[in-house]
Amino acid sequence: MSVRSALAKARFYVREFSGEAAYDRYVAHARSHDPDAEVLTRRAFERARTDAREADPREGFRCC
Repeated sequence: MSVRSALAKARFYVREFSGEAAYDRYVAHARSHDPDAEVLTRRAFERARTDAREADPREGFRCC
């Protein structure tokens, strides 16, 4: 395995683990279903994702 290949795999796992790839999946999904639909900005997407996570009762109480 080359260094470039190892770095690409490491980048993939870091993006998946951190949740950064979620926005890319959202955009691809939105575009595949309706190419003319407006797509949320990354900031709006992250805000909606955070709000949904905090509203989920299974997540438990969060103080911060």
